[in-house]
Amino acid sequence: MIPCRWGASRFPGKPLAMLGDKPLLWHVYQRCREAQRLDDAVVATDDRRIEAVCQQLGIPCTMTGTHATGTDRVAECAEHLQADGYINVQGDEPFIDPAAIDAVSEAVVHLDAAVPVVNAYTHIADTAAAIDHNVVKVVISADNNALLFSRQPIPYPRGDHPAYFRQLGLYGFTAAGLEIFRKLDQGPLERTEGVEMLRFIEHSHSVRMLPVMDTGLAVDTPEDLVRARSLLQRTRSRP
Repeated sequence: MIPCRWGASRFPGKPLAMLGDKPLLWHVYQRCREAQRLDDAVVATDDRRIEAVCQQLGIPCTMTGTHATGTDRVAECAEHLQADGYINVQGDEPFIDPAAIDAVSEAVVHLDAAVPVVNAYTHIADTAAAIDHNVVKVVISADNNALLFSRQPIPYPRGDHPAYFRQLGLYGFTAAGLEIFRKLDQGPLERTEGVEMLRFIEHSHSVRMLPVMDTGLAVDTPEDLVRARSLLQRTRSRP
């Protein structure tokens, strides 16, 4: 499921912003098609403009109601699309590695019954990314569950040189996990940070973190789109 909405506060109309000769959502859909473990991929939106472009490009699209987050949108779709698991690939990840999608899909199959979701993450090597509030950071426990997500650089480097990890917009859910999510209320941390996985943590549910190899660029702002266009050109120019 690729949740897409028009009214992103930092970048209205982002799913249809052009990256090369195709809109952003098309690139995300292609990465999903390149994954080996997915049976299908579909855009989920509440906007007729996005639906119309999907129809023009031959991308499956499901209309939903208005929702607070992409995962709420995915949860609605899951009521009508029966599957063993559901992968939420956010619509601003045009360079997401298909192997990372497959890794999350595989992890969903092996989740403990008490764990509703697995979230991919990567190591942050760039200091600028660590302090960028558009990049969500995660602190991880010894048993590979998320302790906290934040747009601030966590942990604070008071007594050591910490490792920083970036949460990817790549989640895998069991059907039961999505049902749990849609029944939970947004908590103060989720509303403050704008990070939907905090909903599970605030209600004492585990979020299993999965390290993946992914050096792609998420498009959160118009400035990111400029960088993404440069990255796409470099990628296409390679032999």
